Amino acid sequence: MADDTTQIRTLIERWAAAVHEGDLDTVLADHADDIVMFDVPPPENGVRGIGAYRETWPPFFEWQRQGAAFEILSLDVTAGDDVAFAHALLRCGTPKELEEDPANRLRLTVGLRKDDGRWIVTHEHHSFPDKT
Repeated sequence: MADDTTQIRTLIERWAAAVHEGDLDTVLADHADDIVMFDVPPPENGVRGIGAYRETWPPFFEWQRQGAAFEILSLDVTAGDDVAFAHALLRCGTPKELEEDPANRLRLTVGLRKDDGRWIVTHEHHSFPDKT
């Protein structure tokens, strides 16, 4: 299981670095064709399928080019034989947003399954705390 945990940590760290760099091919790598994602922006019912998931990233990358951070601060992984989940806190925001609220964290939960000996992401959930 320790090797699985290391593989999953590496997969998520590689994904986060690709998000920060705007590298769509690497962001999509290791994701299931039937992925479901619940994200901060609409649609509130989430996106389903790798095509819909792919379409969510270009607007984020455009926002990211403003100098925004997307950095994992903590990451915990629990892995079984063929399913796993991870949760993380990330520093995510433009310099102005982070200056105004330096403690704000993006919460990330990832569900994975092992297909043919390879871990793939089947679910992502991104959220910020409700501060209203």
